[in-house]
Amino acid sequence: MNADNPRHDHRRLGRDLGLFDTDPLIGAGLPYWLPDGAVVRHTLEEYVREAERGAGYRHVYSPVLGKRELYEISGHWDHYSEDMFPPMKLGGEDVVLRPSLCPHHALIYRSRSHSYRELPLRIAELGGMYRSELSGVLGGLTRVRSIQLNDAHVFCTLDQAVEEARAALALIRRAYADLGIRAARYRLSLPGEGDKYVADPELWRRATALLEQVLDGVEYEAVEGEAAFYGPKIDVQIADPAGRESTLSTVQIDFHQPERFDLHYIGPDGAKHRPVMVHRSIIGSVERAVAHLVEEHGGAFPAWLAPVQLVVLPVAQEQCAQAEKVVRRALDLGLRAELAGPEHGTLGARVREARLVPYVAVVGEREADGELAAVRLRDGRKPGSVPVDQLLHRVRSVVEDRGAELWAAA
Repeated sequence: MNADNPRHDHRRLGRDLGLFDTDPLIGAGLPYWLPDGAVVRHTLEEYVREAERGAGYRHVYSPVLGKRELYEISGHWDHYSEDMFPPMKLGGEDVVLRPSLCPHHALIYRSRSHSYRELPLRIAELGGMYRSELSGVLGGLTRVRSIQLNDAHVFCTLDQAVEEARAALALIRRAYADLGIRAARYRLSLPGEGDKYVADPELWRRATALLEQVLDGVEYEAVEGEAAFYGPKIDVQIADPAGRESTLSTVQIDFHQPERFDLHYIGPDGAKHRPVMVHRSIIGSVERAVAHLVEEHGGAFPAWLAPVQLVVLPVAQEQCAQAEKVVRRALDLGLRAELAGPEHGTLGARVREARLVPYVAVVGEREADGELAAVRLRDGRKPGSVPVDQLLHRVRSVVEDRGAELWAAA
């Protein structure tokens, strides 16, 4: 992929493909999703939820607002308030747009009593959060002020923490394989100098030692000054076509917030014990994940993620009725299919317009008479005319398997 090719800048390509846009009346760093972009986002979110459910996570919803006191307890107000939106007065109280989901999840855990038999307790949410980014650093979907975060927190015993963090890394690797994402490197992010970080050397030592165990056998680089304010983290770095790195996925082990929120569980001895809180995000923010996918694939998304998976092209008006039946059958099978009839231009022009669609089915006179479709693949191959049912079930199989090969040998 040419790093200097502007076609692969998600800001341009995303707009050209009708995925997202912005408006000054909404504001900088607040993009909105257009229909095709909403399809990609929804499909990505459902993929993550399915992967999390399979890994034993339970999903929750929590408000995007919280009292200032909540963030004073969590430590965000002391260590992170410069990146938060200012408080709003509501009934005499200060209410804040949340900069992260973890304080809410700590309260959800605290709302019920827990036994050691329930642990690990895995709570996940695709939730909104807000950060007051400076205008100069905002751009496209990679740096925004309104963020939809794929977040989760595992409340577990100390003995379970390393295995839970390893399992989170395994989820990340599986997602990257399905999405066609390549990790540039793994980074162990450690604290730097200054009062940005919680002043508790023993907390940092314990959490760092556990993350080093998690990374045993993984090539990584330790970098100071990149930790969260409350603890070290594993960052999975990605690179754009120009080689610029950013963090997409993270795994953290946290002793700080369980202490701040006085979280506990009842152990086998009948006494109260402090849980460990493992933070993890498989794909980070949905915005940054989609931006990277646009650039990584040049808009040619894997078939299962593509906004339109199949476009049907009748050669002439006489074949429109049959082409419409093909589209309807595809929709009934759960595929995302569209019709592009002669009113949209010549056949050649319509084929070019569908260049990023994984499957194009041309229906001419011979195909209409024989319940066939002349198949063209996005990669330029032409498998020829095949029965419509065979085509549709083949496409559905690729989509359901999240396969990378559009037309594997039968």
